[in-house]
Amino acid sequence: MKRITVVGTGYVGLVTGTCFAETGNQVVCVDIDASKVERMRNGEIPIYEPHLDVLFERNIQANRLTFTTDLAEGIKGAEIIFLALPTPPGEDGSADLSYILGVADQLGNLLEDYKVIVDKSTVPVGTADKVHSAIAKNARVQFDVVSNPEFLREGFAVDDFMKPDRVVIGTSSTRAQKIMEQLYKPFVRQGNPILFMDEKSAELTKYAANSFLATKITFMNEIANFCEIVGADVDKVRIGIGSDDRIGKRFLFPGIGYGGSCFPKDVHALVNSGNEHSFSFEILKAVMAVNENQKTILMPKIKNFFRGDLKGKKIAVWGLAFKPDTDDIREAPALYLIDELTKAGATVSAYDPEAMKNVSQLIGDKIEYAQNEYDALINADALLICTEWGIFRNPDFDRIASLLKDKVIFDGRNLFDAEEMNEKGFYYNSIGRKVVG
Repeated sequence: MKRITVVGTGYVGLVTGTCFAETGNQVVCVDIDASKVERMRNGEIPIYEPHLDVLFERNIQANRLTFTTDLAEGIKGAEIIFLALPTPPGEDGSADLSYILGVADQLGNLLEDYKVIVDKSTVPVGTADKVHSAIAKNARVQFDVVSNPEFLREGFAVDDFMKPDRVVIGTSSTRAQKIMEQLYKPFVRQGNPILFMDEKSAELTKYAANSFLATKITFMNEIANFCEIVGADVDKVRIGIGSDDRIGKRFLFPGIGYGGSCFPKDVHALVNSGNEHSFSFEILKAVMAVNENQKTILMPKIKNFFRGDLKGKKIAVWGLAFKPDTDDIREAPALYLIDELTKAGATVSAYDPEAMKNVSQLIGDKIEYAQNEYDALINADALLICTEWGIFRNPDFDRIASLLKDKVIFDGRNLFDAEEMNEKGFYYNSIGRKVVG
């Protein structure tokens, strides 16, 4: 058992703290939001993530997972302190390190014995050095700063943490390496590697991984857009190239762009880091530009179908989260499309299993929020699919047809078979495939 403190109870911090507690460690989570801390103490989980609630409740009841607003209290007796704090993008795309460095400044005065300080947040190359300097200004004891980037997929975060395909740890300290290896051993019993490297390489590994995946998605979207021009079928192309094990099958599904808290922020931050060192990431600049356009790639199709006039039209939207199995709406393509639709004079009725509360808090009554996916369709002129939730994959098409004014679907996630939709009498317009109906 190790005594662990996790500073920050956002998505990464809460998953990290809960999963470490699940393996028998004593975990204290620290957050400055007193009301949030009180709710968590009472067993209320502040985020939606499949399977996390069960672990969260179990470890609170076992008293392995506790919460406080007091940093000094939170780190008492801890051997390892994880910094899981936000690094929001600034206006220029650079990662804002003020939260991390602010806590680091406090830690210097609070450390009473040796501790390993772990950067869990996604941070630019060189952050570990900055954190070390901030702590060292006031520290009277020895400590080490380690980079340990997270690779959690929203919707699969518990599995990703409990059974990681690799653990990346950046440290130049033999003492810290031994402690971190002991901590993570229970998670890699099947033989997946713990990869030790220097701090800067670990920091860059996270940005490089997310930027590569964002590039792969964006490349496939470009291929899909070209398929529409030349009459090819992107599904056939996707299968054809994905069968090459040098390329792989994952992240080849075309759609209306990537969103969320990681890919947009990390790509932008890596480009900005390059600029700071007089290096230009030309590929990533193109990725950002293409993805921005891809978010609203369906708008010209929708406008063309309605002969350029959307005033008075009602569009039903299925899916608001940036991906299924999360309530995260950060950089969600649905929001960009809704903005374009309402600007053009359309009204929007939307349904999402988890994200409607967050959208309501963001844009209020700009749109209608339906009780279920079918209520959103009532008297709508078309259905627009923005998120590939499982419940949308096999719907009652007869019911859809009876509720819509016309059998019109714009599918930003290619959920349905085009030929089948044609047989059912729908006008069906998707990404990178022929239009039917």
